[in-house]
Amino acid sequence: MTKPATPETVPTTVGLPGAIAARAAGQPDAVALVCEGRKTTFDSLYQVSCRVANALLAAGLAPGARIGYLGRDSERLYELLIAAADVGVVLVPVNWRLTGSEIAYILGDSGCRLLFVDAADEGVAEQAVQQLDQRVELVRLDAGGVAGAGFAAWYAPYANQRPDAEGDRQRALLQMYTSGTTGNPKGVVIPQQSLFAVREVRDSSDMPWLEVPPEDRCLVLIPGFHIAGLAWAVQGLLDGVTTVVLPEYTPGAALEAMRTQGVTAVCGVPVMLLLVLAEPGVTPADFAGLRQVAYGGSPMPEQMLALCMSLYGCEFLQFYGMTETATPITFLPPADHTPGNPRLRSAGAPYAGSEIMILDKAGNALPPGEIGEVVVRGPAMMLEYFHNADATADTLIDGWLHTGDAGRLDADGYLYICDRIKDMIIVAGENVYPAEVENALVAHPAVREAAVVGAPDERWGERVHAFVAFHPGQSATPHELLMSLRDKLPSFKLPQQIDILDAVPRNASGKILRRRLREPFWQGRDRAVN
Repeated sequence: MTKPATPETVPTTVGLPGAIAARAAGQPDAVALVCEGRKTTFDSLYQVSCRVANALLAAGLAPGARIGYLGRDSERLYELLIAAADVGVVLVPVNWRLTGSEIAYILGDSGCRLLFVDAADEGVAEQAVQQLDQRVELVRLDAGGVAGAGFAAWYAPYANQRPDAEGDRQRALLQMYTSGTTGNPKGVVIPQQSLFAVREVRDSSDMPWLEVPPEDRCLVLIPGFHIAGLAWAVQGLLDGVTTVVLPEYTPGAALEAMRTQGVTAVCGVPVMLLLVLAEPGVTPADFAGLRQVAYGGSPMPEQMLALCMSLYGCEFLQFYGMTETATPITFLPPADHTPGNPRLRSAGAPYAGSEIMILDKAGNALPPGEIGEVVVRGPAMMLEYFHNADATADTLIDGWLHTGDAGRLDADGYLYICDRIKDMIIVAGENVYPAEVENALVAHPAVREAAVVGAPDERWGERVHAFVAFHPGQSATPHELLMSLRDKLPSFKLPQQIDILDAVPRNASGKILRRRLREPFWQGRDRAVN
């Protein structure tokens, strides 16, 4: 095995391209990425990213220009990311599950000049481009094709040496679009520095659970068009370990990677981790090599967490953050993942360099135990919402980022997320946060997942309406579910109706699409509150 580069080999002042150059010099034959059996060494990653950077310059792209990536996760995504950092271009990863109109909105809003697209997504890409006034050149990520030159042919004529200037780490590198659970998505502009923030704090603080052994092989289940997936993979590149990339998450593909790729660390959202455990024939032996599971992106109900911890049989680490914070704001370390620990209901505590306040509607700081809006600041924050000064001003206020999450702090500074403020249900003047009711429903042994929304009620203003999906081969009546809640929730939080679904609708990041469930109740009304 090639000896990993030492910390001295990777100066903390360089950007992403400089860090990869140092890894290529110190451990050229070490495997950086594995995808569908293809192994990309640090040397290959460095040389290809240099060619891509020079190709971007030859295409006339100046610093600040936007390029898009519409495709499954692969080594190509990271070659483009490193190249973009080298020349100051901004990469816009696009969710390939979106419709042509949704993709057109992102391309138009960002002003993309180049779009790198998978063969499988070529049709929807052309459909999107035809809706635009601007010219967007398509580069197909595999060889040939009517969309234009294949990716390798596109960059092949250019030198495998870095451009002259090191990119500015404070300059924009990514434009990630929010999941769009309400209205059009916003383009979150993220500086390159944000990808280094947690690592640099880790190296100067006491966070041993974030240390990365040189023999690690990390499997990232979250797709790269989501900041958590891309940022977690980049940490592996910066640390000089191998990252296993799935082109597309399926429970079977994730399980197969854990069984065959020597995976030692996994990063995913709760529903992804749970679905792996539902695969036929799965046993704890499949996870014998795991040392850590990191999870975030949505709450993990306690019973689901207990099941995952039991079967995965390794340490668990929770993180809380959002696209706008680029990297996590809080961590719940493995030491807090003990049976019966009340902190398991929390999202953890802010790490060194990050701060959290809870504010009331007037902007006043609330004491521990009081619920209000969670506002944060830290070393990794968005620069702005692209071309949206009003939304930026509403979100970034005096250096604090207003998350839109409702939560509380305990006396030890641990954060407890109640829900999104805009998802809050008001029943006869009482606040009901859907996540609390959902967690209570999921505690029933038959319930796999649950979603709760507010529906109009002529007497109480709003009422709680629940949707549940069952584990395979299990079921319960709405009355049985309701009876199971009576000793867990006060009467005003109890669902007035429970509907059975095959699955709760979620977006590509695993977040519940409450808007889709809520909208039918409010159609024909002047406003979606009562």
